[in-house]
Amino acid sequence: MPTATSQVVSQLQRSIARAIYGKEDAIQLALITLLARGHLLIEDVPGVGKTTLAQALAKSFHCSFQRIQFTSDLLPSDVLGVSVYNPESREFEFRSGPIFANVVLADEINRTTPRTQSALLEAMNEAQVTVDGKTLPLPQPFLVIATQNPVEHHGTYPLPESQLDRFLMRIKMGYPSHETEKEILRKRVGDNPLDSLDPIADVSDVLAMQDAVAHVKVDASLHDYALEIVNRTRKSEQLALGVSPRGTLMLQRAAQARAFLDGRDYCLPDDFKQLAVSVFSHRVVASSRHASLQKKSETTDSVLRDIVESVPVPL
Repeated sequence: MPTATSQVVSQLQRSIARAIYGKEDAIQLALITLLARGHLLIEDVPGVGKTTLAQALAKSFHCSFQRIQFTSDLLPSDVLGVSVYNPESREFEFRSGPIFANVVLADEINRTTPRTQSALLEAMNEAQVTVDGKTLPLPQPFLVIATQNPVEHHGTYPLPESQLDRFLMRIKMGYPSHETEKEILRKRVGDNPLDSLDPIADVSDVLAMQDAVAHVKVDASLHDYALEIVNRTRKSEQLALGVSPRGTLMLQRAAQARAFLDGRDYCLPDDFKQLAVSVFSHRVVASSRHASLQKKSETTDSVLRDIVESVPVPL
């Protein structure tokens, strides 16, 4: 990686860390998602920094940002946009919705109906939307960061597997440590740290880094390593649904982005190993026999960790 690029990456990480204390892992995974041209699902309880992470990432480079608060009465047109009749031109004019932004925060995505959730499918998979028979491209780079609360299920609509599969990774923020929370209390006495964040890079810098990530080398032995992990998820008696081929591709793309962030133009086995659970956890389904005593997400994470640890790492 060129020195200038590595400096930009380091500055991006430090910039986001000014707003999100003690969450270096979550920051790294968010940047990996951005550089891998993926989308991020953050699943955790309220108040742990999910929205702040998305806002800090968007503020760290010159880009357009939109936040959509998903509710049960939200319509697809509220996300995509709507055609409005102009009496002067006597024609319908398209008014673009909040999806037409570089970074889109879909807050509490599981609180809207499946019809509105499905409005995001084409956008997340193909970076375009179809409205009134016309296909419109979305701005690049394009990143959806969705949040959901895994504890409160009243009035929610669980995301179907087809929608979950569009997310590169699902992560959890977790509670901060005692010292970190004490630091938050000390630093948040005054202004919101988000207000002081200055853009570190622009859209062209992000696009250049995304292109560089696509050229990070992946050895054939790492392909075999990733496929062995995937095959074991498909054969496991503890899982009713294994990882799809899309999931395998997403793991490779995420591993390339991790290598890039680490300043390498080649992948290591650790890039695949450290990301496998985050990339695969929402793509597998726990067998009903093994998910009765625990939350299904905890079961799948545990099964995936065991599988990853059981696969020999290529030398």
